[in-house]
Amino acid sequence: MTQESNTLSIAIMSGKGGVGKTNIALNISYALYQKGQGHPTMLMDCDLGLANLDVLLGISPEKNLEDLLQPDVQPQDVLVKIEDNGFDFLPAASGVPELVEWDNDYQAILFQKLNSCFSNYDYLLMDLGAGINSTVLTLAGMTDIQCVVISPEPTSLTDGYALIKVLSQRYGLDNFMIIVNMVSSKKEGEHSFQRLQTACEGFLGVNIHLLGVLLNDKAVSQAITKQTPLGKFAPDSAIYRDIESMSLRLYNIRQKSINNPEPLQMKKVIPNS
Repeated sequence: MTQESNTLSIAIMSGKGGVGKTNIALNISYALYQKGQGHPTMLMDCDLGLANLDVLLGISPEKNLEDLLQPDVQPQDVLVKIEDNGFDFLPAASGVPELVEWDNDYQAILFQKLNSCFSNYDYLLMDLGAGINSTVLTLAGMTDIQCVVISPEPTSLTDGYALIKVLSQRYGLDNFMIIVNMVSSKKEGEHSFQRLQTACEGFLGVNIHLLGVLLNDKAVSQAITKQTPLGKFAPDSAIYRDIESMSLRLYNIRQKSINNPEPLQMKKVIPNS
């Protein structure tokens, strides 16, 4: 395995629903894939209760994560090619109890299969469900970067803080990046981040980092209606340029870590007692 095959894994999550997390996961994935001649990228729908990335992409997959529990089904049977040169999508199933409850046996089956294909990608983005259920925490603990999406609403800040608190105290994680979405100005987004940063540093001893601020933009709702990534629908829009800036930061993080000779293996994290 060459050094260039190292995979940067990123969990996209939120404490509160309705903050645009899934749409952000899709568009950061697309922006990362577009860099240079295209970087192989897997977008994995891990919202195992209410999977809807397939809707944003306007596709109806024949198979999903649930099918991987069958002995004769392999990742290549489930993966959906969104772009021919290496942008792939791994769909989830909505409301499957075995996956929602994330039984250890099912977890072992899935990742035994998936680990074999992760190293084919430069980037793996996991769109997790909102909140702090055990599935979200387990999957977040497996990734290199935990990216928390918030909005300026007080409830979003409170729930985002709660998510960071559990992941830092129970799982020992400290690599949090924050995206502030749905703001009316950069100043409002930066202020929201500063409020969260003050709470995390003061009460948790955790230093969070701002990945980016995304303003309200009608191009987002238009792209959703068209079931098309922003990078295709409105590549010159202000909000997509901001998404590209965030993807550049993630690209640079991967470049700095590329000296690690071992490809990523999704790790199992044991919560602190």
